[in-house]
Amino acid sequence: MAVNDALAGTHKIIEEAKEQQGGQLVPTLNDFSQELTTLNLGPTHPATHGIFQNILQMDGERIISGVPTIGYIHRAFEKIAERRPFYQITPLTDRMNYCSSPINNMGWHMTVEKLLGVTVPKRAQYMRVIMMELARIADHLICNSILGVDTGAFTGFLYVFQEREKIYEIYEEVCGSRLTTNMGRVGGMERDFSPVALDKLRKWLKEFPAVMKEFEAMFNRNRIFMDRVVNVGPITAEKALNYGFTGPNLRAAGVDYDVRVMNPYSSYEDFEFDIPVGTNGDTYDRFLVRNEEIWQSLRIINQALDKLPDGPFHADAPHYYLPPKQAVYKNMEALIYHFKIIMGEIDAPVGEVYHSVEGGNGELGFYLISDGGRTPYRLHFRRPCFIYYQAYSEMVVGTSLSDAIVILSSMNVIAGELDA
Repeated sequence: MAVNDALAGTHKIIEEAKEQQGGQLVPTLNDFSQELTTLNLGPTHPATHGIFQNILQMDGERIISGVPTIGYIHRAFEKIAERRPFYQITPLTDRMNYCSSPINNMGWHMTVEKLLGVTVPKRAQYMRVIMMELARIADHLICNSILGVDTGAFTGFLYVFQEREKIYEIYEEVCGSRLTTNMGRVGGMERDFSPVALDKLRKWLKEFPAVMKEFEAMFNRNRIFMDRVVNVGPITAEKALNYGFTGPNLRAAGVDYDVRVMNPYSSYEDFEFDIPVGTNGDTYDRFLVRNEEIWQSLRIINQALDKLPDGPFHADAPHYYLPPKQAVYKNMEALIYHFKIIMGEIDAPVGEVYHSVEGGNGELGFYLISDGGRTPYRLHFRRPCFIYYQAYSEMVVGTSLSDAIVILSSMNVIAGELDA
């Protein structure tokens, strides 16, 4: 409705101008100086990083107003999930924030475990922490390096994209997939870390810091980069809280809220790490906070790897945890459990739970209502990007068109999280 109103307003201005000039619109120099331009930024523009449409009213290069459109992907994750057994919902979570799929997967698994009352062994919890922090690093690397591309610096993107590739190779060793990982299971991990996976992880932990330092040296005090991002798209702590901001975008505004600390899960309370915060809440602060969070994630991974407990990598919960495939071929009990779990005949209790994790972009929450059936009665995903995008039109008013691009970049809005 808002989009139609914006377009109708533009048409009205044109028709009124025609009437004043006897039915023909013959612009003069004065007309041009007062005319507002309607500009569609997206939905298929390379600098918008996804399917976004923003109808901007422009006074020259200055943005007067903006109307964002939400809903160009039409995936309807929540409604599809309400017709699937709990296990078959994991692949849907991959496709929300596809830059950090393992966090989505495990956030969902922890929600179901909360409903079922399943306790996951310490080793599985530490393994989850390692994979989730790797995903956070990969997510931040893409966000910050693309912000560099949007300001004209392509080299940094090439540097860190190689590092993301190495992280994906670790994913591949752990679960067999790279982008849409479908990693883990309800009750723990699908399999233990292999020696190859551990070797790749240790090698990457040793080599990556040098690349990260080089990336920071390329941008942090770069005059051209700073001119493009300092004091661009600032948002105050109060306004960010009112919108419902979480994650790096909220911390950049000076609020030290982090789900891993405020409501620890998966043994995050066992690890020491700091919460970086900014002061101005502008594009530069969002860039710096994400860089510092990468260093903090490295601290967590190193601690988790050093203290990785022995023991099982999944809970002893045969009613909920899928048995190994080889056992299904040879063991009748395993075959029965496999059949019941896959067919959604598990005994889910009636109730409602909410569980949230610190996603790559902020608090990712799952609100699940169960009526005891084989599928969720109702499911709602709290997607951080949906909330950021609501604030975008206000943040770009008064800036130039080129600023609008870097503001969207620095907020790391992922289209897959908009219309769940």
